[in-house]
Amino acid sequence: MVDLDAGTLTTRELNLKIKALAANGAEEIRVLNPQARHNLAVSVLAPCDITFEGSVGYFCASLMDGPRVTIRGNAGWALGDNLMGGTIVATGSVGAAVGSTMRGGEIFVGGNAGARAGISMKGGTLIVAGSVGFMSGFMMQKGRIIVCGDVGDGLGDSMYEGTIYAAANIESLGNDAIFDRISEEELISIWETLEGYGIKEQYQFRKIVSAKKLYHFDALERLEKTVI
Repeated sequence: MVDLDAGTLTTRELNLKIKALAANGAEEIRVLNPQARHNLAVSVLAPCDITFEGSVGYFCASLMDGPRVTIRGNAGWALGDNLMGGTIVATGSVGAAVGSTMRGGEIFVGGNAGARAGISMKGGTLIVAGSVGFMSGFMMQKGRIIVCGDVGDGLGDSMYEGTIYAAANIESLGNDAIFDRISEEELISIWETLEGYGIKEQYQFRKIVSAKKLYHFDALERLEKTVI
């Protein structure tokens, strides 16, 4: 294991060291004193284990493909933004837009998440053990969101594809989001996923999908059409 003390490095220096260590085959990297700083472990593309011993700021582990990141604390907004692959575990709560535009991999939040969790998701799985805020799953295009707690207004608003599973109270569904039948196989898959993070309670989830009434695709763009 390689220890890096964030208190003695600038953000740029710390990120360069993390990327260099990962590229050179370091298997475990531990960041001490992260001090809730922003933009840590951005664009790390080599497999490794990265552990932050404390809370981090916004955009942590964004643009990432491959590493397994553990945050022993809270995280600011946009944790795991545009995640391509790998795993992110935050033991505490996270801010808004966790997992925004993620395309693969898995994010687990041990506490609550702010508004707009999983917006414009294009793949992967986002799991929140607590509650999430309003407009979560907005314009979702693919992937899975699993929420064990309550959900704010506008869940799944304007989603195109993908699936949202919610276990507790839902304030309201967003535009074009509807409830669908959940199968036994889906529940078993969710329970197995949760058990991998130490959650053994078998929640009874509701399934939310797109009604697909907002699908309006034309062969020509508006400005290409001939006006009669």
